[in-house]
Parts: sequence; C-alpha cells; structure tokens
Amino acid sequence: MTAVELHTVESGIACVTLNRPDKLNAIDGALLDGLDAAMDELETGAYRVAILTGAGRGFCAGADLSGTGQPWVHPAKAPFKTSYDGQVRLADQLTRLYELPIPVIAAVNGAAVGGGLAYALHCDIRIASEQARFGSVFIKAGFSSLDMGTSYLLPKIVGAGVARELMLTGRIIDAAEAHRVHLVYEVVAPQDLMAAALRKAREIGANNAFGVWQTKTGLNIALDAASLRHAKELENRTQILTGFTNNPREAAMALREKRQPVWDEL
Repeated sequence: MTAVELHTVESGIACVTLNRPDKLNAIDGALLDGLDAAMDELETGAYRVAILTGAGRGFCAGADLSGTGQPWVHPAKAPFKTSYDGQVRLADQLTRLYELPIPVIAAVNGAAVGGGLAYALHCDIRIASEQARFGSVFIKAGFSSLDMGTSYLLPKIVGAGVARELMLTGRIIDAAEAHRVHLVYEVVAPQDLMAAALRKAREIGANNAFGVWQTKTGLNIALDAASLRHAKELENRTQILTGFTNNPREAAMALREKRQPVWDEL
C-alpha cells in the first residue's frame, strides 16, 4: 500500500487519494513523497483536472504526531534546523499544489485540520461530505495559527473577520458551517461526494484547455495584483493571446452548427 495513490477516473480526470487511513491520512515523509510523485504525473499534460481526497474516515488530520511515520526530511545536526527544513518542505509542496497548471478539486470526506486544512485551501474548489470537519488547530497545540499558507488563503476565501475568529479560537467547524462561510462550494451526502466532485471536474474539462490553464494561473496572479489596473492589464494580455488560438473561432462555429466544440489541445 502506497501513502498516495493516483488513478485515472476517466479521460483527462485524475483522482489523487491520500492513503494512510489508519492515521486519518496524517502527514509523514511517505505521504509527502507520494504527493510529490502524484504531482509529477499531473504536470505531464495527461490530465485536465484532478480530484484530491482521503482514504477512509479522514481527508487529512495534519502532521503525524504518533512518532510512527517516516521522517519528513533528513535530520540536520541541529534539531531546530530539522524542524525548519520539514516546515519548508510541506510549505513548498503546498505552493506547488496551488500552482499546478490544472485545477484541483478537494473532495473533503472527513477531518481536514492543521496541514489537512492547508491542503484543502490550496485546491481550487472544495466540495465536502456532510461528515467533513475543518479547523486551524495549531494554536491548540501551543503554536500559532500562522501555518502553511492559512493566514494568506483563508482570509481570501472566507473573509478576514471569519478567518480571524477561526484562527484565534482554533475552533473546528462542521461542513454546514464551512458552506455557510463559503469555505466549501457544496456539501453532499458521504456516498455522493465523489460523484459531485466528478461532475464539477467534467464541467471544467468541457472547456478549452488553454482557457482553463490561463484562468487558473491568471486568477492566482490577480489575487496578488497591486491594483485593479494591474489585474486588468493581465486580463487584456491574456484575452488577446487567447485570440491567437483556434478556440474562439471553433466556439462560434459550434454554436452555429449546434454541436459540441472541438477544442485545441495543449
């Protein structure tokens, strides 16, 4: 059994499963290695959309504190350096997940706390089972809640006020509250979770690959733009560049001919 499994759901759609169910898919070195390998595959161009989920009852319970998992990094001479290197490794992996050239849908089947919340936040869309739970919980372990991009992404997703309350209290919220504060797009029954994620993946995959790629990367850049003018300049350049593909012409022809468009491949 590998700590992360990737399989093709259907043409162009991959499912990546965090696979340490006995530990609620807590993060250890094997899971980090496995997710790196999965992202290597997702970057090959073989897939248009990916779904990230967890095996068993949990999505990801954060760092494995049991002492039984594989180490995150090779130990340094100074213990604090080992801890820092591990922190940086996970942070860099999450950035890579956020910057993948294809959209990633988090199908959150259970607990997504600590680093598990961070994995969900770094995905493009979050769909939750009714059994999902979310929390920025490191403050409860004697640390701060400033961890793995949470202080950057959570306020952008739910707003600063909600993010402050969640991060300062370390409170765990259920799927219904997560939907109410716009942390997740949709909440479904546990047995319907993967079907809901697949429906959304198909919706995305039906669009032209160039446009999806540019929209994902452009949105990430626009969220960091210094002003509205900066964001619009990026939009202007992207739209003109898109016009040099065959996709706009094909969309118009398909509409006239009452058929599905055949998009350019990347």
